[in-house]
Amino acid sequence: MTVAERVRAAVAAVTDPELRRPIGDLDMVRDVTVEGTTARVGIVLTIVGCPAAQRIEQDVHDAAASVPGIEAVGVEVGVMTTDERRALTERLRAGRPARHMPFGPDSLTRVILVSSGKGGVGKSTITANLAVALAQQGMRVGLVDADVHGFSIPGLLGIAPGIQPTRIDDLMLPPVAHDVKTISIGMFLRDGEAAVAWRGPMLHRTVQQFLTDVFFGDLDILLIDMPPGTGDIAISIGQLLPHAEVLVVTTPQPAAADVAIRSGLVARQTGQHVIGVVENMSAYALPDGSMLDLFGAGGGDEVARALSTSDETVPLLASVPLSPALRRGGDAGLPVVLGDPDDVASRAIAEIAERITHRGRGLAGRSLPLRPH
Repeated sequence: MTVAERVRAAVAAVTDPELRRPIGDLDMVRDVTVEGTTARVGIVLTIVGCPAAQRIEQDVHDAAASVPGIEAVGVEVGVMTTDERRALTERLRAGRPARHMPFGPDSLTRVILVSSGKGGVGKSTITANLAVALAQQGMRVGLVDADVHGFSIPGLLGIAPGIQPTRIDDLMLPPVAHDVKTISIGMFLRDGEAAVAWRGPMLHRTVQQFLTDVFFGDLDILLIDMPPGTGDIAISIGQLLPHAEVLVVTTPQPAAADVAIRSGLVARQTGQHVIGVVENMSAYALPDGSMLDLFGAGGGDEVARALSTSDETVPLLASVPLSPALRRGGDAGLPVVLGDPDDVASRAIAEIAERITHRGRGLAGRSLPLRPH
């Protein structure tokens, strides 16, 4: 290979941070020339004002500079034409029509709903940390914040206010935080908006758009942070994703456990499969070694037993202890599984991620996307 060809190969391997694909595969590389020890590289971005522009330009510069014999690099940045963008979106859809549900029964992506019967049990905190823990295990993870009225996922993951999905024609590319592709209604609110006062039809349409208009690409697992209870959104997602799996979060308190059981039973009525229970805010270890059961004990086991059937046992996947580090991480936007991986809560959440990963999902009765050649 000539030096110019080696530069082109190095640049083509640079990954677009939003699409998570090499820019060479996305037809974003243009002219590459080498004069002496100076390389000049032309690339095009998907849209004007692409939020990843600076990072892509720097990565391209660094990739070209890494080629032996290159001492100086100039990067020229342009923007795709309308026809080029259209061709790109068609390639990304892989032949699927616009507003197609990519997470239907035939999808190989596992869809896991994280639900609770009541608010205040730490469901969103568990969801955010679980998503990051799964990504740490090498999973390709997406996260939908379906708790429209009480959205908190952007803050828990450290996604700054004002960060919005990137739009490429009619595709929305979700922001990526800690290797988790994330979408939330909080990303679309104008400055000063603090609440969403919507009823059934608007809620249904919003959740549906999150699942059809947002381009997550190939995912191993899609987590959905459900609102507490069994209201409009739970019903809508039951209709849209009747094949989804469900993870029920409760506290040890009997009052919370009783309500959590209802959320699991309603999910099962729509055909969804309860894969386990997580007990949050369990006993806290005091400095003298004694345990403080601030919210009682036994709630997780109670929910698991109540949701088990003669055909299948629903396991208690883990008990996540009360943890100041878990709370601090949520306030700071740095999940505890990253900020303090040795914390007791981090270890418990990592255990949940590992058990989910190893459990896998049954494919019996599902048609696989295989075509004979």
